[in-house]
Amino acid sequence: MENIRNRWVIAVAGLVMQVALGAVYAWSVFRDPLIRSFGWSIAQVTWTFTIAILALGFAAFAGGLWMARSGPRVVGIAGGILYGVGVFLASFSAHRLWWLYISYGLIGGAGIGLGYIVPVATLVKWFPDRRGFITGIAVAGFGTGALITAPVAARLITSVGVLSTFAILGIAYLIIVVIPSLFMVNPPEGYTPPGWTPSAAQVAQRAARDLTLREALSHWQWYGLWLLLFLNVSAGISIISQASPMAQEITGVNKFVAAGLVGIISIANGAGRFLWAWLSDLIGRRAVFLSMFLLQTVVFFVLPSIHGFGIFTVLTFLVLLCYGGGFGTMPAFAADYFGAKNVGSIYGLMLTAWGFGGMLGPLLIAYIRQNTGVYRNALYILGVIMLVSAVIPFFVHPPKTQAFARDETRRAA
Repeated sequence: MENIRNRWVIAVAGLVMQVALGAVYAWSVFRDPLIRSFGWSIAQVTWTFTIAILALGFAAFAGGLWMARSGPRVVGIAGGILYGVGVFLASFSAHRLWWLYISYGLIGGAGIGLGYIVPVATLVKWFPDRRGFITGIAVAGFGTGALITAPVAARLITSVGVLSTFAILGIAYLIIVVIPSLFMVNPPEGYTPPGWTPSAAQVAQRAARDLTLREALSHWQWYGLWLLLFLNVSAGISIISQASPMAQEITGVNKFVAAGLVGIISIANGAGRFLWAWLSDLIGRRAVFLSMFLLQTVVFFVLPSIHGFGIFTVLTFLVLLCYGGGFGTMPAFAADYFGAKNVGSIYGLMLTAWGFGGMLGPLLIAYIRQNTGVYRNALYILGVIMLVSAVIPFFVHPPKTQAFARDETRRAA
């Protein structure tokens, strides 16, 4: 009973960490104040966010390797310090764009990556009976971080200015991430929840043993999962990057109404991380990704013909549900296929798909919009990409022979 209580305390601590780390999605709140204050362009300011996401992906991999040697607590504390210090140092970036890139983008992004992988990799070990459910809860906090941070940051910017806001938030982020990190510990070797026995279906879909990072990379399935995450990120983040101007062009609403869409879809980003991950425990990870790709295919083909803001909001909400669902489901997917012991490094390296998808999606939709003058063609192309992507879940399967899987199933039965 003590282990059960302990693992739920760790789950709550991980959720708190992710909410603070997910504040990076509130970057759009800082965009216009920085442009007005220092005369930078939209593209120049947006590169700060891009650098942060790229740094996040590679730092998550480094954090996974570090966790294998030093444990999750040390990595989480380091992540909180880097994140808080990076955002705080951004308060000294007046008329120095390069400093903003280094502080918020590089240092802050690295801190986010280190912090992000800690609760994800730790909780899949504590909850082998509910991998999808628990990782969904953890990363849901990241998806909803902007929903909490955006109004706070906006009020602070109005009261004390954008640079002072960086300083205040940097201190807050450091505290909110470091303290929960103290609770991050791995379970005892061979831990299983009291009274839980994996079902035959769970055994058949899980790795026969814990693979190392090197062994995981020797299997094509790792690259298949990377591709699933990359494609899903590319589609969803393209909508995130263009939500407001796209809503204005397609539905004709003004910029103030369109701005409300950003807050609504951030709810979808968080909710999808939990809902799809929870569903994956019931119908399987492959079925979830197949469903998300097919759903997005329909949405991207329908969106250009929509003129009502309400229906447009519902459809973009669905895309962001799927975007979040990829992050909620993939940690459990990786743990199923390669084992939970080294999931920090295995899934950490997989998160580079987030960084590359964060570049491709926004650049693709912006390039097509700039050269054609409308979003319609870009949305159709994304629809085709999602339709082709739906083929991949049919082919990915656990990296083990069918004979071994049958033996495991018989033993479990």
